[in-house]
Amino acid sequence: MSNLAGVKVMVIDDSNTIRRSAEIFLGQAGCEVILAEDGFDALAKIADHHPAVIFVDVMMPRLDGYQTCSLIKKNPRFKATPVVMLSSKDGLFDRARGRMVGSDEYLTKPFTKDSLLAAVRVHAGIV
Repeated sequence: MSNLAGVKVMVIDDSNTIRRSAEIFLGQAGCEVILAEDGFDALAKIADHHPAVIFVDVMMPRLDGYQTCSLIKKNPRFKATPVVMLSSKDGLFDRARGRMVGSDEYLTKPFTKDSLLAAVRVHAGIV
């Protein structure tokens, strides 16, 4: 699991439980974890930390996951940063909407440690 050592991963979710779970899973694998409670909080932190992979919850107050992903992808500095949508909804429409705003993958909550780490490996280029 140490092959993820030092990989910067951001988790944007308004649920403290989800953020904490992701932080534990990623931290155990050696990732450097940056947490954000919503899209506004995240946008400032992305510029400061330049994460290698970003996980973003779809349903959040103020700025939802689709809006957040779209803003990240429209910024030339972060356009290439992989964004993985997190959602409890697993419908075709939700996945398509994620693709339309530029997301690279769609993980259904509750995610497992393995699915989270697999997504980091794939998108950070460590396969």
